[in-house]
Amino acid sequence: MQIEQKEVMISTPDGEMPAFLCTPTEPDRKPAVLLFMEAFGLTSHIRDVAARIAKVGYVVLAPDLYYRELPNNKFGYDEVEQAMAMMWRLDFGKPVEEDIRAALAYVKSRPDVYPDKVGVTGFCLGGGLTFLTACKMSDAIAAAAFFYGMVLDDWIDAVRNITVPVYLFFGGVDPFIPQERVKQIESRFKELDKEYTLKVYSDADHGFFCNERSSYNPLAAEDSWRELTQFFDKHLQEVV
Repeated sequence: MQIEQKEVMISTPDGEMPAFLCTPTEPDRKPAVLLFMEAFGLTSHIRDVAARIAKVGYVVLAPDLYYRELPNNKFGYDEVEQAMAMMWRLDFGKPVEEDIRAALAYVKSRPDVYPDKVGVTGFCLGGGLTFLTACKMSDAIAAAAFFYGMVLDDWIDAVRNITVPVYLFFGGVDPFIPQERVKQIESRFKELDKEYTLKVYSDADHGFFCNERSSYNPLAAEDSWRELTQFFDKHLQEVV
């Protein structure tokens, strides 16, 4: 599927937030996916992922959530300390929630999008923000797919508010997310009888999806891509 790619600006209470937009060139309406970036920022890899998702039939928006720190707000994969420092400068309370709501409002307002068919996904930092979105904004989305994001304690408590299907991908040897934490997250979903799928790739490290990282795991990346697209097709594509 042919796509168009461009930069757009989204108005937030804290100013204009740049975002990367990928749209299929076919004129009919499509479901949409909000794609959240890694701790390293809105990198070329995240743009590539946005394009991949768009090519299978989605309008994809990837907001630059580090916009308050422009212009030097993107990092190489060898700049872990700098990236983590910027990530932890984010305010995961009201400011980030308002940014996410602004991005959702933008994509839902587009004439080429079905506003009730918006999914959310993300990697690393973006995985955590996907989890947050499912907890706080289930009424605004239709599905959420989470890749190896760190989950704050109060977000685990807020799983009770999730009303959409969720897919959670983890690496079995991820040093940032111990398997005890994965089990804690899963037990919470089970306890509350939420609709979820959780998959752990036993030999995969943090960042296994990214082919630009030393932790890239081709088999896990290929399988999780297939699972992700099938999950979004099931929950976002219009039934004809």
